[in-house]
Amino acid sequence: MQDLRSTVAALTTLSEEEQLFRDAVREFAETEVRPHVYAMDEAAQFRADLIPRFFELGLMGIEVPEEFGGAGGSIFLAVLAIEELARVDASAAIYVDVHNTLVNNGFLRWGNDEQQRRYFPRLTSGLLGAFALSEPGSGSDAFALATRAERTGDGWELTGRKFWITNGAEAGVFIVFANTDPSKGYKGITGFIVEREFPGFSVGKKENKLGIRASSTTELILEQCRVPDANVLGPVGQGYKIAIETLNEGRIGIGAQMIGVATGALEAATTYVKERRQFGKTIAEFQGVQFQLAQMATDLEAARLMVYNAARLKDTGQPFAQQAAMAKLFSSQVADRTTSRCLELFGGYGYSKEYPAEKYYRDAKIGTIYEGTSNMQLQTIAKSLLK
Repeated sequence: MQDLRSTVAALTTLSEEEQLFRDAVREFAETEVRPHVYAMDEAAQFRADLIPRFFELGLMGIEVPEEFGGAGGSIFLAVLAIEELARVDASAAIYVDVHNTLVNNGFLRWGNDEQQRRYFPRLTSGLLGAFALSEPGSGSDAFALATRAERTGDGWELTGRKFWITNGAEAGVFIVFANTDPSKGYKGITGFIVEREFPGFSVGKKENKLGIRASSTTELILEQCRVPDANVLGPVGQGYKIAIETLNEGRIGIGAQMIGVATGALEAATTYVKERRQFGKTIAEFQGVQFQLAQMATDLEAARLMVYNAARLKDTGQPFAQQAAMAKLFSSQVADRTTSRCLELFGGYGYSKEYPAEKYYRDAKIGTIYEGTSNMQLQTIAKSLLK
């Protein structure tokens, strides 16, 4: 039992560096993001001046080595940043999440020395990245990927469309997956580094979404988009492996986003029930309300432990894919339940945009869908158990 207690303590106890980092992100979220949350959500537009602030604060190169302008930190620090931002605004969190856990991570694991030297100084100082795997007919079924890459004399030409691309409106560089040899099925899928200015590349429509409305989600259009040979990410034909392994880390980030959303909703509801009076007393004095708060807090703590555990495993070089899938699955379920119950505690006000509950509720729903639906997480967990 002593070993178990030590493990749990290690998960929840932050070092002085981690504590200072978390506090700095929380102060930024409260002072610079929160005042604009409602307006950004209503306009479905993220403030252009906030993205440069992410870079200035060092939030866009957390795991990137210091020699390339990064912080040389851990995914656990990224988790803390994503959680604190999502506590205030899930849209702000996803900009930081995708850039760190999918884009930077893809370059860290699969980029060669030249690609890292060429892109990391920009990715840590102002160049926003995006990850482009999904297509109109290829979501959970990544084997159905239809975008094609054909060899040319001096590189490749990519043709196809990508859907649901987070950061698509603002990103300057994209990790795009295309099939170089459809006869090989998924073994023909290859990763490419595509810059926004490449001939044949354009950004299509922006989605009008239920939640995370300020985060841009767009279509990408590739019409014989010319990509030099130097921009192939990893070995040709290894793109499916690159995508899946990169998404394993991404799921930890989504888990962090969901516990942040749930935390924000629970804090708002806890404040409200201590102020709202019915039948001569605050509704916080009713045992039925107290029990709901207690259950939500317990669920949230369990989800946080799972997310932190997956991050600690990754940082110490241990297998973490199963734990990442579990963390993403459970935290998204907890966020869905928690935000719904918190909205109900606000009564009629919860259904009004004058209070934050309805936004937390809308923002939480995406957690069960993107970077692998809940059913895909269950499949990943089951395969691991039966392996």
